[in-house]
Amino acid sequence: MLPNNIGTWVVILLVIFHTTLTSSVSERDPHWAAKKRRMSDKVRKMFYHAYDNYMTYAFPHDELKPLTKTFTDSLSELGNLKLEHLPQKYNGSALTLVESLSSLVILGNNTEFERAVVWLSENLTFDVDARINLFECNIRILGGLVSAHLLATDSTNRLVQGAYKNELLVLAENLGRRFLPAFDTPTGLPYAWINLKLKGKDQGTSPANCLLFILKKGTPLDKLTRKLENGTLLDTSDYGVLENETTETSTSGCGSLILEMGALSRLTGDTRFESAALRALRKLWSMRSSLNLLGTTLDVTTGEWIEHSSGIGAGVDSFYEYLIKAHILFGRDEFWRMFQSAYVAVQKYFRHGPWYHEADMRTGKATYWQLTSLQAFWPGVLVGDIPAANSSHREFFHIWEKFGVLPERYLLDHLILHPTEKYYPLRPELAESTFYLYQATRDPWYIEVGASIVDSLNLYTKVEGGFASVRDVTTMQLEDHQHSFFLAETCKYLYLLFDDSFLVGRNYIFTTEGHPLPILSAWHERFPETYIPSNWTTVKSKTQGKRASAMSSRVCPATTLNSGHHIQQVESACHIPDAREDYRCLTDEDCGVDSTTCRRRSCSMAGYCGLWLFV
Repeated sequence: MLPNNIGTWVVILLVIFHTTLTSSVSERDPHWAAKKRRMSDKVRKMFYHAYDNYMTYAFPHDELKPLTKTFTDSLSELGNLKLEHLPQKYNGSALTLVESLSSLVILGNNTEFERAVVWLSENLTFDVDARINLFECNIRILGGLVSAHLLATDSTNRLVQGAYKNELLVLAENLGRRFLPAFDTPTGLPYAWINLKLKGKDQGTSPANCLLFILKKGTPLDKLTRKLENGTLLDTSDYGVLENETTETSTSGCGSLILEMGALSRLTGDTRFESAALRALRKLWSMRSSLNLLGTTLDVTTGEWIEHSSGIGAGVDSFYEYLIKAHILFGRDEFWRMFQSAYVAVQKYFRHGPWYHEADMRTGKATYWQLTSLQAFWPGVLVGDIPAANSSHREFFHIWEKFGVLPERYLLDHLILHPTEKYYPLRPELAESTFYLYQATRDPWYIEVGASIVDSLNLYTKVEGGFASVRDVTTMQLEDHQHSFFLAETCKYLYLLFDDSFLVGRNYIFTTEGHPLPILSAWHERFPETYIPSNWTTVKSKTQGKRASAMSSRVCPATTLNSGHHIQQVESACHIPDAREDYRCLTDEDCGVDSTTCRRRSCSMAGYCGLWLFV
């Protein structure tokens, strides 16, 4: 049980309590209302330009190549930078269509949604001999199916007019069973790569299904071939790790599975999915350093870290996101305690003014001073501290304005682009944090930011055949790829920024791929009153006290947790350390948030951080 005075100030970011938000003066201004309508229409046209071209030139393959108006079966390529072990007979899984399902509902196109559901129900199969990335398939395909099933069965949507028979859930459960062999490792941490083709008598637990194993040295190769062709399991003595294969995976790959697999367990009653994801998450958390930091990559067989440098970007980003979202979705205090410790560590060791560099998980010492486009989701997580969130968000938007889009890497210590990673693959993270911050503040400035993002996308990336990625932000040379997340996230967050009518009376979290999952009290082990939207009819437990938001009450000192015979001092969730240990500063941005009052510290004329505005 968490103490009463910590814990819920980040919730407004992650679950949209639309009915409790107060509209700002700007929203009642006819000028702003008209502008939001114009911009939502622009985004709607963007989505359908991308979607229609995909359906015309690429469907049922995975993704569109908009410059040549062809397709790529990219599910087998995601995360596979060297493009190794590509299947010869894989012809796609309608990836972009699956990713577009929830966007179609949010746009109000129930007719197209129903048509897509029918096609997927009759045609989609996962019994394909394809090696895919577990993390990518989880957030894109499994998340898309689970979210769409929940939307299809929501009576308020009135979808599929009674004809829907849980076909998407059947597909999701089938896919989830194909995930389970990946978790059959000595550590419980899943392999990064699995083969969707189930083999052997046990359709859900055989490690041979992962195709990460071949015969040990000295055993004839035809022995493996005969066994797989006959559909029989290999004996444990028969297999070892493929020499050219890797047991390496990322922190995100192990720690960002709980939402989709947990939701699948709640919907099907099969606890194996949530149990596997939870075991992996707990093992990963146990591997954190004494500073509560985690590295970027690790070995799933030995449980040892491979890359000790860590940050909030690629390889780690969704791990932080899923801790707090899992707490909101499932009500486990365990997730909140993980998030609180991890969040404080991020603010303590990665933050430098409005920027977040990378640091060694063992020492906390800075390693790489760079901005990565995936970090742009973080201002949304900071929404409990609006000044810090706004400051970080403005820096990302400044880089966007400088180049026209957000480059993949920007070297903060040299203020130059990374020499090789100068591309922009239509990523959604800046639009995502802009949407969350507008929901939290109703500041019209975020509408202007969103409008600028929309204009840039139309100016630089729109082509006759869809929207193309940018290969080089200095020349705006395009690349022949329209990623599925452009429809699942980029367009969705931009549309919701200008038209959030879909959220009225509803309460969702969005997965890291932008798929909405409803907050259901039936899924909670214990559902705090603070999280219960005003439009719900609930009975308050007599033994459950109301927990006020720490940031709203402005009372959040460091907290003492008494667990059995051990007393643990937990740093306040609102505390953000000053940039320098000697409290020196040049501007207010160098100062953090006081741990006992939750007030922003400011820089004095003498160059020291303190609560000078409150003296």
